Amino acid sequence: MGTSGLICAFLLASCCCCRRVAGVPGEAEKPAPELLEVEVGGTALLKCGPSHSQSNFSHVDWFSVSAPEEGSRGGRQRPRPSRSPRTLTSSPQVHKEKPTLIFRVRQGQGQSEPGEYQHRLHLQDKGTTLALTHITPHDERIFLCQGKRPRSQEHRVQLRVYKAPEEPTIQVNPLGISVNSEEPEEVATCVGRNGYPLPQVIWYKNGRPLKEEKNRVQIQSFQIVESSGLYTLQSVLKAQLAKEDKDAQFYCELSYRLPSGNHMKESPEVMVPVFYPAERVWLEVEPEGMLKEGDRVEIRCLADGNPPPHFSISKQNLSTKEMEEESTDDNGILVLEPAQKEHSGLYECQGLDLETTVSLLSDQQELLVNYVSDVRVSPAAPESQEGSSLTLTCEAESNQDLEFQWLREKTGKVLERGPVLQLRNLKREEGGGYRCVASAPSVPGLNRTQLVNVAIFGSPWMTLRERKIRVKENTMLNLSCEASGHPRPSIIWNVDGTASEQDQDPQTVLSILSVLVTPELLETGAKCVASNPLGENVTSIILELDSNRTNSLSTSTFSPPARANSTSTERKLPEPESKGVVIVAVTVCVLVLAVLGAVLYFFYKKGKLPCGRSGKQEITLPPSRKSEFVVEVKSDKLPEEMGLLQGSNGDKRAPGDQGEKYIDLRH
Repeated sequence: MGTSGLICAFLLASCCCCRRVAGVPGEAEKPAPELLEVEVGGTALLKCGPSHSQSNFSHVDWFSVSAPEEGSRGGRQRPRPSRSPRTLTSSPQVHKEKPTLIFRVRQGQGQSEPGEYQHRLHLQDKGTTLALTHITPHDERIFLCQGKRPRSQEHRVQLRVYKAPEEPTIQVNPLGISVNSEEPEEVATCVGRNGYPLPQVIWYKNGRPLKEEKNRVQIQSFQIVESSGLYTLQSVLKAQLAKEDKDAQFYCELSYRLPSGNHMKESPEVMVPVFYPAERVWLEVEPEGMLKEGDRVEIRCLADGNPPPHFSISKQNLSTKEMEEESTDDNGILVLEPAQKEHSGLYECQGLDLETTVSLLSDQQELLVNYVSDVRVSPAAPESQEGSSLTLTCEAESNQDLEFQWLREKTGKVLERGPVLQLRNLKREEGGGYRCVASAPSVPGLNRTQLVNVAIFGSPWMTLRERKIRVKENTMLNLSCEASGHPRPSIIWNVDGTASEQDQDPQTVLSILSVLVTPELLETGAKCVASNPLGENVTSIILELDSNRTNSLSTSTFSPPARANSTSTERKLPEPESKGVVIVAVTVCVLVLAVLGAVLYFFYKKGKLPCGRSGKQEITLPPSRKSEFVVEVKSDKLPEEMGLLQGSNGDKRAPGDQGEKYIDLRH
């Protein structure tokens, strides 16, 4: 500081009347404006002086001053996340201010001047505060208040406007990046829309911030000024990537400031396709583990390059020992469905890079399909007489150790474990299917079976000896008859109709006859006769007319179907319930009781019934009172019960007091 400066400082401290030496001649240094921060859309409260000021605000003029021409609030240089308040001093910029009158206060009453603020200004706090509503980025400027009384005074307010940008969006390069590229290539583009001022963008890879590196990482940012005054930031990340970046996660972060402090927003994470040549090719088989016949097996080629090379799969020919190419699907996958033992052998994969024309060959891999085949039972068509014995033997082929077991086809019951089944003292019921199961315990689910039917010589065996069927007249009816035997029986019917046969098994036949129900058929019924060279057997079918009417009081029953050549007990079939039967029964009972009462009364009148003194007794009355009512009391006991109450002299007495009772109702 020179001599003149020291003199000025001394004078300023003593009398506060010193003028600036270096500045505009004749003008005092203006104080820094008051800083006011408001978000877009809010309301700015412009005060004409400090809150403790005692000045008179009844005569005030408000001016807006054009924003200074500086670039820190919207220039094209890289934005900063925050900003310290700037102090306006007497610099050349001061002379570029263009104050414009926007509001007048006279005697405490306000009036807006025509212009952009005409409808957004109004007074508050008894005229000490001017409220500016619906703040936009265009309102970021200095507002000047000038009071005229009691003396001319001036107060400046610097309005700073803020707006949080929208959630950033990110778009990855869909074409991908080759690791062989010599220059940084575009990875992704980040866009933050409608913020104010410009936010700061930071790029991240796998959670770590990226910094610009020469020939490695480049970040280029651009800004767009919207008509609303808000900014849209667009940032492009360019980088050279390596093979290790194939799974890298990229995202961008926007840092910005609001009156409440510093904030940030992050974009979603993205992955960019990274292309690199393959260095190794290998085979993979699904499912893993031991394979068996019938499985769906996939053999696929894999490589450590991106994009993968063109694949082909070859299998060794067992005769020539040469590798022969197999037919694969569009994805280069060889599908074996179902897998067979012939698919076992050596496989290899070849990968051809279409860009570099480099061919890679995988190691050979052996595929083993476990199998059980050619299950045989001897004898193939076993037959025997009743009471004799039979031996069944089971054999199979496999590349694994086998276990055998025998099951009864009808019941599924295990009869024997081992390849040999001994059947002794055979009975007719033991004829039919027997199943041999050959399984490989070391390979879960690997087994094969063979079914054989044992035939027992004998005459036909009828399923039912007799059947009863309820039918309706003049309707079509299907009658069935089943018989088994060896040799296989044939079935004939004794009535006309359309017959068809179905083989249930090699020794059993089912015949179905379609007939019309006629009165003759109802009378004779039907019979089916099964015969073979060893004899014959019969099933009788009885037809009963199905009717809801009956003239009998008794309910008829019929014997159930019985199995031929066997004894069995089955429950009876109930008759359909009939209301008419109940009504008739009640009517008959009433008539019988009426007849019985009349007979008893007849014998009583004739004196044939010695009722003693328990019967009806007439009350003896004087002649003058013969016409009065008399009530006789009768016992409610039956004659048999009353007979038990006779006295020792043989007289019958009533159950109560065993004497006569008379009730006089005259008085």
